[in-house]
Amino acid sequence: MSIAHEITIEALERDPYPIYARLRQESPVAWVPAANVWFATRWEDVEVVTKSPDIFTAEAPTSPVELSFGKPTILTVDGDQHKQLRGGIDPHYRPRKVAEYVQALVTPIAEEFLAKFESAGRADLMADYFEPISVLSLARSFGFGDLDVATLRRWFHGLSQGAINYEQDPKRQEISDKTCAEIDAVTIPMLERLREAPDSSPLSHMLHHNMPEGETRPAEFILPSVKVTLLGGMQEPGHGAGSTLVGLLQNPEQMEALLADTDRLLPKAVAEGLRWVAPIGTQMRLAQTDIELGGVTIPAGSPVAAILASANRDESRFAAPDRFDIHREETSMATFGFGHHFCAGRWFAAAQIEIALRLLLSRLPHLKLDPDNPPEFRGWEFRAPTTLHITFPPAH
Repeated sequence: MSIAHEITIEALERDPYPIYARLRQESPVAWVPAANVWFATRWEDVEVVTKSPDIFTAEAPTSPVELSFGKPTILTVDGDQHKQLRGGIDPHYRPRKVAEYVQALVTPIAEEFLAKFESAGRADLMADYFEPISVLSLARSFGFGDLDVATLRRWFHGLSQGAINYEQDPKRQEISDKTCAEIDAVTIPMLERLREAPDSSPLSHMLHHNMPEGETRPAEFILPSVKVTLLGGMQEPGHGAGSTLVGLLQNPEQMEALLADTDRLLPKAVAEGLRWVAPIGTQMRLAQTDIELGGVTIPAGSPVAAILASANRDESRFAAPDRFDIHREETSMATFGFGHHFCAGRWFAAAQIEIALRLLLSRLPHLKLDPDNPPEFRGWEFRAPTTLHITFPPAH
Protein backbone atom coordinates (compact mmCIF):
# COMPACT_ATOMS: atom_id res chain seq x y z
CA MET A 1 0.00 0.00 0.00
CA SER A 2 1.33 3.47 -0.88
CA ILE A 3 1.84 6.08 1.80
CA ALA A 4 -1.05 8.14 0.40
CA HIS A 5 -3.47 5.30 1.13
CA GLU A 6 -2.12 4.93 4.65
CA ILE A 7 -2.79 8.55 5.57
CA THR A 8 -5.61 9.28 8.00
CA ILE A 9 -7.14 12.61 8.94
CA GLU A 10 -6.24 11.97 12.58
CA ALA A 11 -2.58 11.43 11.66
CA LEU A 12 -2.59 14.68 9.70
CA GLU A 13 -4.23 16.52 12.57
CA ARG A 14 -1.68 15.13 15.02
CA ASP A 15 1.43 15.96 12.99
CA PRO A 16 1.40 16.28 9.19
CA TYR A 17 5.09 17.13 8.78
CA PRO A 18 6.54 13.59 8.81
CA ILE A 19 3.80 12.60 6.36
CA TYR A 20 4.63 15.51 4.07
CA ALA A 21 8.35 14.69 4.21
CA ARG A 22 7.70 11.12 3.14
CA LEU A 23 5.33 12.24 0.39
CA ARG A 24 7.92 14.68 -0.98
CA GLN A 25 10.39 11.81 -1.25
CA GLU A 26 8.12 8.99 -2.41
CA SER A 27 4.94 10.45 -3.94
CA PRO A 28 5.20 14.23 -4.25
CA VAL A 29 1.85 14.40 -6.04
CA ALA A 30 -0.59 11.81 -4.72
CA TRP A 31 -4.29 11.09 -4.37
CA VAL A 32 -5.12 10.94 -0.64
CA PRO A 33 -8.38 9.01 -0.20
CA ALA A 34 -8.91 10.07 3.42
CA ALA A 35 -9.07 13.72 2.35
CA ASN A 36 -10.76 13.19 -1.03
CA VAL A 37 -8.12 15.32 -2.75
CA TRP A 38 -4.76 15.21 -4.52
CA PHE A 39 -1.83 16.49 -2.46
CA ALA A 40 0.98 18.46 -4.11
CA THR A 41 3.77 18.65 -1.54
CA ARG A 42 6.96 19.96 -3.21
CA TRP A 43 7.65 23.67 -3.55
CA GLU A 44 7.91 23.56 -7.34
CA ASP A 45 4.64 21.67 -7.74
CA VAL A 46 2.84 23.90 -5.23
CA GLU A 47 3.92 26.90 -7.30
CA VAL A 48 2.65 25.33 -10.53
CA VAL A 49 -0.74 24.53 -8.98
CA THR A 50 -1.23 27.98 -7.47
CA LYS A 51 0.23 30.09 -10.29
CA SER A 52 -1.45 28.42 -13.29
CA PRO A 53 -5.14 29.41 -13.27
CA ASP A 54 -5.54 28.25 -16.87
CA ILE A 55 -4.64 24.72 -15.73
CA PHE A 56 -5.67 24.73 -12.06
CA THR A 57 -8.69 26.92 -11.42
CA ALA A 58 -9.62 28.27 -8.01
CA GLU A 59 -13.23 27.47 -8.87
CA ALA A 60 -13.39 24.25 -6.90
CA PRO A 61 -17.02 23.31 -6.08
CA THR A 62 -15.88 20.41 -3.89
CA SER A 63 -13.76 22.71 -1.73
CA PRO A 64 -14.81 22.41 1.94
CA VAL A 65 -14.73 26.21 2.09
CA GLU A 66 -17.28 26.61 -0.68
CA LEU A 67 -19.42 23.72 0.50
CA SER A 68 -19.53 25.25 3.98
CA PHE A 69 -19.72 29.00 3.34
CA GLY A 70 -21.55 29.16 0.01
CA LYS A 71 -20.39 30.81 -3.20
CA PRO A 72 -18.76 32.83 -4.50
CA THR A 73 -15.93 32.97 -2.00
CA ILE A 74 -12.82 35.04 -2.56
CA LEU A 75 -10.80 31.80 -2.37
CA THR A 76 -12.79 29.79 -4.88
CA VAL A 77 -13.36 32.14 -7.80
CA ASP A 78 -11.20 33.62 -10.53
CA GLY A 79 -11.78 36.39 -13.05
CA ASP A 80 -14.17 39.31 -12.52
CA GLN A 81 -15.84 37.94 -9.40
CA HIS A 82 -12.46 37.54 -7.74
CA LYS A 83 -11.49 41.09 -8.70
CA GLN A 84 -14.74 42.45 -7.24
CA LEU A 85 -14.31 40.62 -3.95
CA ARG A 86 -10.58 41.27 -3.67
CA GLY A 87 -11.09 44.93 -4.57
CA GLY A 88 -13.33 45.35 -1.57
CA ILE A 89 -10.73 44.05 0.85
CA ASP A 90 -7.31 44.91 -0.58
CA PRO A 91 -7.18 48.69 -0.05
CA HIS A 92 -7.44 48.44 3.75
CA TYR A 93 -4.70 45.82 4.04
CA ARG A 94 -1.98 47.15 1.73
CA PRO A 95 1.38 47.79 3.45
CA ARG A 96 1.21 51.61 3.55
CA LYS A 97 -2.38 51.60 4.75
CA VAL A 98 -1.64 49.02 7.44
CA ALA A 99 1.29 51.13 8.64
CA GLU A 100 -1.08 54.06 9.17
CA TYR A 101 -3.36 52.33 11.66
CA VAL A 102 -1.94 49.04 12.93
CA GLN A 103 -0.07 50.34 15.99
CA ALA A 104 -3.02 52.38 17.23
CA LEU A 105 -5.36 49.45 16.65
CA VAL A 106 -3.38 46.52 18.04
CA THR A 107 -1.32 48.00 20.89
CA PRO A 108 -4.26 48.94 23.19
CA ILE A 109 -5.78 45.48 22.70
CA ALA A 110 -2.46 43.78 23.52
CA GLU A 111 -1.93 45.99 26.58
CA GLU A 112 -5.44 45.28 27.85
CA PHE A 113 -4.99 41.51 27.75
CA LEU A 114 -1.42 41.53 29.02
CA ALA A 115 -2.54 43.55 32.04
CA LYS A 116 -4.98 40.80 32.97
CA PHE A 117 -2.25 38.23 33.68
CA GLU A 118 1.14 39.94 34.05
CA SER A 119 0.90 39.93 37.84
CA ALA A 120 -0.15 36.25 37.99
CA GLY A 121 3.17 34.62 37.12
CA ARG A 122 1.56 32.27 34.59
CA ALA A 123 -0.80 32.29 31.61
CA ASP A 124 -2.04 30.33 28.64
CA LEU A 125 -0.96 32.74 25.94
CA MET A 126 -3.22 31.27 23.25
CA ALA A 127 -6.45 31.82 25.21
CA ASP A 128 -5.29 34.78 27.29
CA TYR A 129 -3.31 36.85 24.80
CA PHE A 130 -2.63 35.84 21.19
CA GLU A 131 -6.10 34.71 20.12
CA PRO A 132 -7.92 37.65 21.76
CA ILE A 133 -5.57 40.12 20.08
CA SER A 134 -6.00 38.37 16.75
CA VAL A 135 -9.78 38.13 16.71
CA LEU A 136 -10.38 41.66 18.02
CA SER A 137 -7.83 43.27 15.69
CA LEU A 138 -9.38 41.66 12.64
CA ALA A 139 -12.96 42.34 13.74
CA ARG A 140 -12.32 46.01 14.50
CA SER A 141 -10.32 46.59 11.33
CA PHE A 142 -12.89 44.86 9.14
CA GLY A 143 -16.06 46.44 10.50
CA PHE A 144 -17.23 44.17 13.35
CA GLY A 145 -16.25 46.54 16.12
CA ASP A 146 -18.88 45.62 18.70
CA LEU A 147 -18.25 41.88 19.04
CA ASP A 148 -16.57 40.32 22.05
CA VAL A 149 -13.70 37.84 22.24
CA ALA A 150 -15.86 34.86 23.24
CA THR A 151 -18.14 35.32 20.23
CA LEU A 152 -15.27 35.81 17.79
CA ARG A 153 -13.29 32.82 19.06
CA ARG A 154 -16.43 30.69 18.84
CA TRP A 155 -16.95 31.90 15.27
CA PHE A 156 -13.40 30.99 14.31
CA HIS A 157 -13.60 27.50 15.76
CA GLY A 158 -17.03 26.91 14.21
CA LEU A 159 -15.99 28.17 10.76
CA SER A 160 -12.83 26.10 10.87
CA GLN A 161 -14.84 22.90 11.30
CA GLY A 162 -16.38 23.45 7.89
CA ALA A 163 -13.21 24.67 6.19
CA ILE A 164 -11.22 21.58 7.19
CA ASN A 165 -14.00 19.09 6.53
CA TYR A 166 -12.33 17.28 3.64
CA GLU A 167 -13.67 13.98 4.93
CA GLN A 168 -17.26 15.35 4.93
CA ASP A 169 -17.93 14.58 8.58
CA PRO A 170 -21.60 15.48 9.27
CA LYS A 171 -20.85 16.48 12.88
CA ARG A 172 -18.23 18.98 11.77
CA GLN A 173 -20.56 20.29 9.09
CA GLU A 174 -23.36 20.79 11.59
CA ILE A 175 -21.11 22.95 13.78
CA SER A 176 -20.03 24.99 10.77
CA ASP A 177 -23.58 25.44 9.48
CA LYS A 178 -24.76 26.68 12.87
CA THR A 179 -21.89 29.16 13.04
CA CYS A 180 -22.53 30.42 9.51
CA ALA A 181 -26.20 31.02 10.36
CA GLU A 182 -25.18 33.01 13.44
CA ILE A 183 -22.75 35.13 11.42
CA ASP A 184 -25.40 35.82 8.77
CA ALA A 185 -27.86 36.91 11.47
CA VAL A 186 -25.35 39.46 12.76
CA THR A 187 -23.92 40.59 9.43
CA ILE A 188 -27.01 41.07 7.25
CA PRO A 189 -28.43 43.92 9.41
CA MET A 190 -24.98 45.53 9.41
CA LEU A 191 -24.86 45.40 5.61
CA GLU A 192 -28.31 46.95 5.38
CA ARG A 193 -27.17 49.88 7.54
CA LEU A 194 -23.98 50.26 5.47
CA ARG A 195 -26.02 50.47 2.26
CA GLU A 196 -27.55 53.70 3.51
CA ALA A 197 -24.62 55.00 5.57
CA PRO A 198 -21.29 53.71 4.19
CA ASP A 199 -18.14 54.05 6.25
CA SER A 200 -14.43 53.40 5.68
CA SER A 201 -14.47 49.72 6.71
CA PRO A 202 -13.69 46.88 4.31
CA LEU A 203 -17.17 45.50 5.04
CA SER A 204 -18.69 48.71 3.67
CA HIS A 205 -16.20 48.86 0.81
CA MET A 206 -17.20 45.36 -0.32
CA LEU A 207 -20.74 46.68 -0.82
CA HIS A 208 -19.95 49.94 -2.58
CA HIS A 209 -16.59 49.96 -4.39
CA ASN A 210 -16.71 50.31 -8.20
CA MET A 211 -20.50 50.18 -8.23
CA PRO A 212 -22.75 52.59 -10.18
CA GLU A 213 -24.11 55.40 -8.04
CA GLY A 214 -27.04 54.24 -5.97
CA GLU A 215 -26.25 50.54 -6.38
CA THR A 216 -24.58 48.08 -4.00
CA ARG A 217 -23.67 44.43 -4.17
CA PRO A 218 -26.19 41.96 -2.75
CA ALA A 219 -25.48 40.49 0.68
CA GLU A 220 -25.45 36.95 -0.66
CA PHE A 221 -22.56 37.86 -2.97
CA ILE A 222 -20.49 39.19 -0.06
CA LEU A 223 -21.32 36.91 2.86
CA PRO A 224 -19.27 33.83 1.81
CA SER A 225 -16.12 35.97 1.52
CA VAL A 226 -16.89 37.72 4.81
CA LYS A 227 -16.76 34.29 6.45
CA VAL A 228 -13.48 33.45 4.68
CA THR A 229 -11.97 36.74 5.88
CA LEU A 230 -13.16 36.21 9.43
CA LEU A 231 -11.76 32.69 9.46
CA GLY A 232 -8.33 33.45 8.04
CA GLY A 233 -7.87 36.90 9.51
CA MET A 234 -8.92 35.94 13.01
CA GLN A 235 -6.67 32.92 13.35
CA GLU A 236 -3.56 33.49 11.23
CA PRO A 237 -1.88 36.24 13.31
CA GLY A 238 -2.69 34.72 16.70
CA HIS A 239 -1.66 31.24 15.68
CA GLY A 240 1.46 32.47 13.91
CA ALA A 241 2.45 34.41 17.03
CA GLY A 242 2.00 31.34 19.21
CA SER A 243 4.09 29.13 16.94
CA THR A 244 6.82 31.77 16.72
CA LEU A 245 7.04 32.10 20.48
CA VAL A 246 7.22 28.32 20.93
CA GLY A 247 10.13 28.24 18.48
CA LEU A 248 11.92 30.97 20.43
CA LEU A 249 11.29 29.40 23.82
CA GLN A 250 12.51 26.01 22.61
CA ASN A 251 15.71 27.66 21.37
CA PRO A 252 16.92 29.85 24.25
CA GLU A 253 20.03 31.05 22.42
CA GLN A 254 17.80 32.48 19.68
CA MET A 255 15.58 34.15 22.25
CA GLU A 256 18.63 35.67 23.90
CA ALA A 257 19.82 37.01 20.55
CA LEU A 258 16.40 38.46 19.77
CA LEU A 259 16.13 40.22 23.13
CA ALA A 260 19.55 41.79 22.53
CA ASP A 261 18.68 42.97 19.00
CA THR A 262 14.91 43.10 18.82
CA ASP A 263 14.48 45.63 16.03
CA ARG A 264 16.56 43.60 13.60
CA LEU A 265 15.66 40.06 14.62
CA LEU A 266 11.96 40.28 15.47
CA PRO A 267 10.81 40.52 11.82
CA LYS A 268 13.09 37.59 10.98
CA ALA A 269 11.67 35.58 13.88
CA VAL A 270 8.10 36.25 12.75
CA ALA A 271 8.90 35.20 9.19
CA GLU A 272 10.61 32.05 10.43
CA GLY A 273 7.72 31.19 12.75
CA LEU A 274 5.26 31.53 9.88
CA ARG A 275 7.45 29.30 7.70
CA TRP A 276 8.14 26.72 10.40
CA VAL A 277 4.46 26.17 11.21
CA ALA A 278 2.19 27.63 8.53
CA PRO A 279 -1.06 28.71 10.22
CA ILE A 280 -3.02 27.87 7.04
CA GLY A 281 -1.81 24.71 5.38
CA THR A 282 -3.26 24.57 1.86
CA GLN A 283 -4.66 26.30 -1.19
CA MET A 284 -7.31 24.34 -3.09
CA ARG A 285 -7.53 24.16 -6.89
CA LEU A 286 -9.34 22.11 -9.55
CA ALA A 287 -7.55 20.55 -12.53
CA GLN A 288 -9.03 21.93 -15.76
CA THR A 289 -7.63 19.17 -17.97
CA ASP A 290 -5.70 15.95 -17.56
CA ILE A 291 -2.31 17.21 -16.41
CA GLU A 292 0.98 15.52 -15.61
CA LEU A 293 2.55 16.79 -12.42
CA GLY A 294 5.16 15.24 -10.17
CA GLY A 295 5.38 12.14 -12.33
CA VAL A 296 1.65 11.30 -12.25
CA THR A 297 -1.41 12.32 -14.26
CA ILE A 298 -4.12 14.24 -12.43
CA PRO A 299 -7.46 13.72 -14.21
CA ALA A 300 -9.51 16.70 -15.35
CA GLY A 301 -12.00 17.81 -12.73
CA SER A 302 -9.92 16.56 -9.79
CA PRO A 303 -9.48 18.67 -6.65
CA VAL A 304 -5.85 19.44 -5.80
CA ALA A 305 -4.54 20.73 -2.47
CA ALA A 306 -1.34 22.72 -2.84
CA ILE A 307 0.24 21.99 0.53
CA LEU A 308 1.83 25.31 1.54
CA ALA A 309 2.98 23.89 4.86
CA SER A 310 4.90 21.15 3.06
CA ALA A 311 6.46 23.57 0.56
CA ASN A 312 7.77 25.51 3.55
CA ARG A 313 9.78 22.48 4.60
CA ASP A 314 10.96 21.36 1.18
CA GLU A 315 14.55 20.17 1.49
CA SER A 316 15.34 21.57 -1.95
CA ARG A 317 14.55 25.09 -0.70
CA PHE A 318 15.57 25.11 2.96
CA ALA A 319 18.54 23.76 4.88
CA ALA A 320 17.41 21.66 7.87
CA PRO A 321 13.80 22.68 7.13
CA ASP A 322 12.33 21.19 10.32
CA ARG A 323 14.54 23.41 12.48
CA PHE A 324 13.31 26.76 13.77
CA ASP A 325 16.12 29.20 12.96
CA ILE A 326 15.72 32.98 12.98
CA HIS A 327 19.21 33.30 11.47
CA ARG A 328 18.49 31.22 8.36
CA GLU A 329 19.49 32.76 5.05
CA GLU A 330 16.51 31.49 3.05
CA THR A 331 13.84 34.17 3.34
CA SER A 332 11.11 32.95 1.00
CA MET A 333 8.04 31.13 2.30
CA ALA A 334 4.83 29.72 0.90
CA THR A 335 2.70 30.57 3.94
CA PHE A 336 0.63 33.30 2.30
CA GLY A 337 0.18 31.46 -0.98
CA PHE A 338 1.12 32.37 -4.52
CA GLY A 339 -0.41 33.98 -7.56
CA HIS A 340 -3.42 36.31 -7.58
CA HIS A 341 -4.86 34.49 -4.56
CA PHE A 342 -1.87 35.58 -2.45
CA CYS A 343 -3.18 36.42 1.04
CA ALA A 344 -4.48 40.00 1.13
CA GLY A 345 -3.87 40.24 4.88
CA ARG A 346 -0.23 39.16 5.00
CA TRP A 347 1.14 42.60 5.98
CA PHE A 348 -1.56 43.10 8.58
CA ALA A 349 -0.87 39.65 10.04
CA ALA A 350 2.91 40.11 10.23
CA ALA A 351 2.61 43.58 11.77
CA GLN A 352 0.12 42.32 14.33
CA ILE A 353 2.39 39.44 15.37
CA GLU A 354 5.35 41.79 15.75
CA ILE A 355 3.38 44.19 17.96
CA ALA A 356 2.04 41.40 20.18
CA LEU A 357 5.46 39.75 20.61
CA ARG A 358 7.34 43.03 21.10
CA LEU A 359 5.04 44.12 23.91
CA LEU A 360 5.02 40.70 25.56
CA LEU A 361 8.80 40.26 25.51
CA SER A 362 9.50 43.83 26.62
CA ARG A 363 7.31 43.36 29.70
CA LEU A 364 8.00 39.67 30.41
CA PRO A 365 11.51 38.99 29.09
CA HIS A 366 12.03 36.06 31.47
CA LEU A 367 8.99 34.03 30.50
CA LYS A 368 9.49 30.28 30.07
CA LEU A 369 7.45 27.32 28.93
CA ASP A 370 5.58 25.67 31.79
CA PRO A 371 7.35 22.30 32.16
CA ASP A 372 4.16 20.73 33.52
CA ASN A 373 2.08 21.82 30.52
CA PRO A 374 4.21 21.66 27.36
CA PRO A 375 2.72 23.09 24.14
CA GLU A 376 0.95 20.63 21.88
CA PHE A 377 0.45 21.48 18.22
CA ARG A 378 -2.55 20.20 16.34
CA GLY A 379 -4.09 20.57 12.90
CA TRP A 380 -3.02 20.30 9.28
CA GLU A 381 -5.28 22.83 7.53
CA PHE A 382 -5.08 25.18 10.54
CA ARG A 383 -2.09 24.40 12.76
CA ALA A 384 -0.98 26.05 16.00
CA PRO A 385 -0.37 25.26 19.65
CA THR A 386 -3.68 24.32 21.24
CA THR A 387 -2.38 25.87 24.46
CA LEU A 388 0.77 27.83 25.32
CA HIS A 389 1.31 27.75 29.07
CA ILE A 390 4.10 29.98 30.33
CA THR A 391 5.51 30.98 33.70
CA PHE A 392 7.37 34.17 34.57
CA PRO A 393 8.35 36.33 37.57
CA PRO A 394 5.12 38.22 38.30
CA ALA A 395 5.06 42.00 37.96
CA HIS A 396 4.68 43.99 41.17
